[in-house]
Formats: sequence, structure tokens, C-alpha cells
Amino acid sequence: MTNQDNVDSILAMMEEMLDGAWSIPLSGGKAAIDADRFHELLEDLKMHIPVEVSKAKEIVNDRKIILDEAKKEAEMTIRVAEERAKKMIDHDEIVKQAQAKANELMSTAQLQTRELKKATSDYVDSVLRSTEEQVAKSLSELRSKRQAIKAAKIN
Repeated sequence: MTNQDNVDSILAMMEEMLDGAWSIPLSGGKAAIDADRFHELLEDLKMHIPVEVSKAKEIVNDRKIILDEAKKEAEMTIRVAEERAKKMIDHDEIVKQAQAKANELMSTAQLQTRELKKATSDYVDSVLRSTEEQVAKSLSELRSKRQAIKAAKIN
């Protein structure tokens, strides 16, 4: 039998004792009970109540400890989640910055490629024009020499 059962049992006996007590006529609701037996039950009750109270205090303390531990664990979980979120945000920011830098480099490379193609085209055109002029000059000289050779043959 637990202490709570003992306390409940003692209180039930005390209640039965009061319910079964003889009413004293003209006393305004007073009754006669076995005082020695009632004192015994009170002493038993006094003996069991401190145990119940200390158990209740223990349960309250255990509950407080459990709640404190749960609160600490929840706070730790929140901190870890916040750190992970911050890292993810930082990672996303790094990725965005890297993409922006890559886009910038690509734009610069494309611009340089266009400029290089134009410079190459201009250079090739200049070389070809110069070569064409040289070939034209050489052709003109060749024709002129040929004409001179033809004219010398005739004379």
C-alpha cells in the first residue's frame, strides 16, 4: 500500500467515524466520537503526509529539471538551426557573388574577344590591302616591262 493509499484510507476512516458519530441533542450539530481513535488516525495522517509532501516536492523538482533541460535543448536546437540558416544564407550570398563575378568575367571576355576579332580583321585587311597594292604595283610593272619588251622587239 502506498503512502497516498494510506492517506486516503486514513481520511476515509476519519470520515466514516464522523458520519457514524452520535449526535448530541441540542448541541448545534456537535457529535460524540472515540477521541483516542481519532487521535491515532490524526497521528497516522501526520506521519504519512510529510512523505507525500516530500514526494510531491520531488516530483515538482524533477518536473522543473526536465523542463529546464528541455528548454536548454530547445534553445540549443534553435541556435543550431539559426547557425545553419546563417551558413546557408552566407553560402547563397557567396554563390550569388560568384555568379555575378563569373558574369562580369564572361562579359569582359566577350568584349575582349570582339575587340580582338576586330583588331585581327583590321590587321588582316591592312595586310591584304598592302599585299594587293604590292601585287597591283608588281602587275603594273610587269605589264609595263612586257610592253617595253614588245616595243623593243618591233623596233
